[in-house]
Amino acid sequence: MCPACHADLPWHRQPRCPQCALPTPGGEICGACLKHQPDFDHTHAALAYSFPLDRLIPRLKYHAQLSIVPALGCCLSEAVATQLRPDLLIPMPLHPSRIRERGFNHATEIARVVARQLDLPLDTARCHRIRDTPPQMGLKHDARRRNVRGAFACSGEVAGMHIALIDDVMTTGTSLDELAATLKRAGAREVTCWAVARALPPGS
Repeated sequence: MCPACHADLPWHRQPRCPQCALPTPGGEICGACLKHQPDFDHTHAALAYSFPLDRLIPRLKYHAQLSIVPALGCCLSEAVATQLRPDLLIPMPLHPSRIRERGFNHATEIARVVARQLDLPLDTARCHRIRDTPPQMGLKHDARRRNVRGAFACSGEVAGMHIALIDDVMTTGTSLDELAATLKRAGAREVTCWAVARALPPGS
């Protein structure tokens, strides 16, 4: 990516809720997180999910344009480079049937770049998606939550660890919240979400 294009990206730098990364006037915790405390502790998102991310990420996920991965991974690495280093990176798992259909897990590919750039350990085996849930796109918040309830399992040791979850886009955060809850039940001390892009309310 050339320097001009890099600078022109929709970087998510406005004051935001430290827990879910939605914009707040002074960077305080938002009302939604105060009302319904998520199981993840922090969220860091590199970019806003707007042009050109809303074109690039679907091309990666649904058209296997893996050449997009390095740019996305580098943007996320840049955004989280100064954050507290987690003990482990875990990408958002896909169900095996979805991986067979696509041939890859886009979150894993992005996480490989982040792990390499920041010299962090990556694990793709401790967490599994055990239910092949329908796509979250188009579902309302409550339906999204029901859709992913019980969708994940953790089979590896995470007790006492600070885990960073890697995903491409955080929309409502329900999938990340369910995975964070699974990790907390398995003994994880802290769970942080690292997303390439955050979907923001209109006008943000």
